Amino acid sequence: MTLAEQTELADPGPDGMDLLDGCHRRTALALDQLAAMVSRLSEQGADAETRRLARQVHEFFSTTVRQHHDDEERHVFPRMLASGDAALMQTVLRLQTDHNWLEEDWLNLSPQLLAVAEGHVGYEVEALREWSEVFIGLLRDHMALEESVIYPQARAKLGERERHDIGRQIASRRRGLADARK
Repeated sequence: MTLAEQTELADPGPDGMDLLDGCHRRTALALDQLAAMVSRLSEQGADAETRRLARQVHEFFSTTVRQHHDDEERHVFPRMLASGDAALMQTVLRLQTDHNWLEEDWLNLSPQLLAVAEGHVGYEVEALREWSEVFIGLLRDHMALEESVIYPQARAKLGERERHDIGRQIASRRRGLADARK
């Protein structure tokens, strides 16, 4: 047995599905934060706290959520599409479409949030509210479908070793992306 195999047995690393679940929990909190920021912006304007919230939300959705969707597209969806289960394959296709819509929604929402975060006046509160509501609703529905169908199926179809391989790949890629941002 090689040293790498011995190390893997001693510490298999994180379970990839657990990492994806954890990201959903953080995303739900960030969605709450987005809604609170928009509400605060309507009530108090772009004060320092509102700008701070806008910056945090923008950073999270620009990096973490995009990485999360990429992780699903790389590691989970292909395996589910290869399952031969027609209903599961249809669900994956819908989730992939959601990813495209979420990206398009984000491209509309992102400049508005950046304007708030940077204290510029180039944003429309009502447009920001509407785009936020659409983005929040779609992302919550999307996560619910993943958590009720795709993630349980992935856990059932992927062996423990494969889930840990996925977890190591996700963790390694995230470290690399975080290092690149420094």
